Amino acid sequence: MHYPNQESRKGIVWKEYGRNVQKIVDHILTIDDKEKRTHYANICIELMRQLNPSTKDAQDHTTKLWDHLFIMANFELDVDAPYSMPDPSILGKKPNIVPYTNHRLAYKHYGLNIELVVKEVQAMEDGTEKDDAVIYLARLMKKSYMTWNKENVDDEVILQHLKELSKGKLSLDSEKVQTEKLLDVQIKDFKPMASKPAFESMSSAGSRPSSQNKDFRKTNNNNRGNGSSNNNSSRPFKKRSN
Repeated sequence: MHYPNQESRKGIVWKEYGRNVQKIVDHILTIDDKEKRTHYANICIELMRQLNPSTKDAQDHTTKLWDHLFIMANFELDVDAPYSMPDPSILGKKPNIVPYTNHRLAYKHYGLNIELVVKEVQAMEDGTEKDDAVIYLARLMKKSYMTWNKENVDDEVILQHLKELSKGKLSLDSEKVQTEKLLDVQIKDFKPMASKPAFESMSSAGSRPSSQNKDFRKTNNNNRGNGSSNNNSSRPFKKRSN
């Protein structure tokens, strides 16, 4: 059996289609009749579509197939194609640099949104709403820290980071936080402020009790008060006499 050597492999432009398709393209270039050349080019496109079915997932897969055909023909194929021949300068052209935004974040696990919320809370007037906003902000920071670092964090660390991000303008009493468990992310009855749009998109951090849970508690309490049949299970067991 004869295997192609390294020199013979240089004629393959697109390895996805193989050597035989490249030979077909080279043969099409030798046909003098343009109409016949166009007919064989369309047949070659259908063959390329079957050999490389992954291109069907793309929206412009037919355009890519014709581009590949023109490239394999070294941009010398003169046919009546449904798409224009691409510019040869596209080969080896480097993609444009994506203008990424380089924000200098103090802590990347908090992200830019947390820093924007910190600035908004700083601009609020002193009062109950601002105090609630600071507590909610600290809870968001703790949840974000635990999400990205995959570990628990002490409340003192969150309070220290809050001071750093706000440059000392926002703070919480450490003793009050520990006593009332203000930063406990498992608390269900904590309701974030609905008046500020900055917190509306992040309301998932403080979940509220659903109506189904309320109905369940109400039904359970009614059953206890009415003395339902389930209370029979609480009666003491009496030993049967022989």
